[in-house]
Amino acid sequence: MARKMMRGTVAALSATALLALGACSSEQAAPSTDTSNGDEQMAEGGDELISIGFSQVGAESGWRAANTQSIQDTLTEENGFDLNFSDAQQKQENQIQAISSYIAQGVDVIAFSPVVETGWDPILQEAKAAGIPVILTDRAVDSDDDTLYESFIGSDFVLEGEMAGEWAAEQYDGEGFKVVELQGTTGSAPAIDRQQGFADAIAGSDLEVIDSQTGNFTRTEGKQVMEGFLQKHDDIDVVFAHNDDMGLGAIEAIEAAGMVPGEDIQIITIDAVKDGMQALADGKINYIVECNPLLGPDLAEIAKAVIAGEPVEKRIVVEDEAFDQEAAIAALPDRQY
Repeated sequence: MARKMMRGTVAALSATALLALGACSSEQAAPSTDTSNGDEQMAEGGDELISIGFSQVGAESGWRAANTQSIQDTLTEENGFDLNFSDAQQKQENQIQAISSYIAQGVDVIAFSPVVETGWDPILQEAKAAGIPVILTDRAVDSDDDTLYESFIGSDFVLEGEMAGEWAAEQYDGEGFKVVELQGTTGSAPAIDRQQGFADAIAGSDLEVIDSQTGNFTRTEGKQVMEGFLQKHDDIDVVFAHNDDMGLGAIEAIEAAGMVPGEDIQIITIDAVKDGMQALADGKINYIVECNPLLGPDLAEIAKAVIAGEPVEKRIVVEDEAFDQEAAIAALPDRQY
């Protein structure tokens, strides 16, 4: 569906990763699991398995569940990996503890999706000292030393915010519309970058962001924050939510207030998971910018290249599309996440 980066030798892995993602949009990832059997030391064909420790942000959204499943379905023994997976439950201290454990275990590769951007240098320096390469997925870190990690794989969050803002400006400039913003987790790369991109794109238009608050990327908090916005403001025209789940929570709050989402209040979100796309097809969301969660095949390819001593790109960006109602209706029958 989305325009993907060139995957090279990972094409076979991509097919594996796509098979089981149909129902992942609302499921939750397991808190912690080790997918190895403890006894299996060799991949099919006799090659030694690559041991990889992966620390996931959490299970806060349908997007995250799809991202987790892509990683677990791809980094299998059959594909040459011994995966140790942990769920940080959206706490940086949990991720640091997990990474420390992976260092102590002496895994071949460490990969993680950082809860927030800052505060990683000490633990990454420990990994570097131990000779363990680190790969970042989905979210980047803010560090002056880019030798602390091998590569970043993910989307351009600033561009996603810009795409959302450009569409809003094209549709609503000249209307004097008031916008409220449901931010992602405070301090996280997508929250910072999507806010910046959206603000840059609507600059010069008469759209005005009158309130902005974090909903932590969850449907529950998105609903709660939207309820507060509706009590505080009686002139909301547009909601910009940093992900689908918060937008879906906002829909619940708008409907509970006796208004029609998508008509009385326009809604723009980012992610394009199935629940969000269905709401777009139903007219309750007006526009969605995609953020592709299927990063497992890319992670597998980069991990194998790093272990083989091959050069890898420092920043690998997956290209994303955007959808209006008509495009969502066309895409839904074959949607993989």
